[in-house]
Amino acid sequence: MRITPQEAAAIRRVAAEVAGPAARVLLFGWRTREDLRGGDIDLLIEMSEPTADKLSVSLRTGARLQFEIGERKIDVLVTDPQTQETPLIRAARREGIPL
Repeated sequence: MRITPQEAAAIRRVAAEVAGPAARVLLFGWRTREDLRGGDIDLLIEMSEPTADKLSVSLRTGARLQFEIGERKIDVLVTDPQTQETPLIRAARREGIPL
């Protein structure tokens, strides 16, 4: 995993504040691979309760993380129990690392 312990802690804290303490956070994509360089930070936030505004959760989380861990490209995918499964969500769950 190519994020620092401080970055992982900031991601967990911000996700809990924005999406709720029961939210599960997974890091997926290039940052999970030690053999690669660069890449954005791809996060999957799984909310335990349905939400009407997943886009707002995604945008607020990404914006807050920009302030917390610095200027980086951060992609935040948010799901809840009503989210339709997609190939991207399946891949993120299969390959993601829980934070």
